[in-house]
Amino acid sequence: MLVVALTGGIGSGKSLAGDYFADLGARVIDFDQIARDVVERGSEGFDEIVQRFGDDILSNGEIDRGKLASVVFKDVSARADLEAITHPRIQEAFHMLVAELEHDQILIAQIPLLAQSKHDYHFDLVVTVNACEEIRRSRLLDRGMKEYQITERFAAQSTDADRTAIADFVITNEGSTDQLLRQVENLYEERLYPARMGI
Repeated sequence: MLVVALTGGIGSGKSLAGDYFADLGARVIDFDQIARDVVERGSEGFDEIVQRFGDDILSNGEIDRGKLASVVFKDVSARADLEAITHPRIQEAFHMLVAELEHDQILIAQIPLLAQSKHDYHFDLVVTVNACEEIRRSRLLDRGMKEYQITERFAAQSTDADRTAIADFVITNEGSTDQLLRQVENLYEERLYPARMGI
């Protein structure tokens, strides 16, 4: 099997790249979804988050990610507290998923915060999707985010240089979706598939 990290800053297009990898036959998991699962209502993670941040981050009895984000992206210590609650649980869930893989599978793990994470996920390769800040900001504005929200997210994440420094392969996504697809296809067929086969 081959376990590949797919990272990139918000608005870089890593989720679309992940969709393309899935179309090519890879198994794709999203760390954002794992992060939701490990703090769903009724879990120990849920209880710890509510105990730390209070009922104000709830909507209809569920954790409101927007409300929680408005707290942690403005406060470094609050973000560290959240990560201390979620990261060990995310890591455990990830290792369980890897253990379930067939020996010939390629796993693509979409993990936006890989560069600043101090946890060891044992990835065989790292793929980074980059795009300049201007393009990323434009994409996020089109999604309905506010300028201040985008600025907060950018400040909380690593830089493209940080992500490139840990990457085995870099995809530059500043053009059309077809151009992104071609890069994903080439990487999958010429590098990832042969690596899985030991070629």
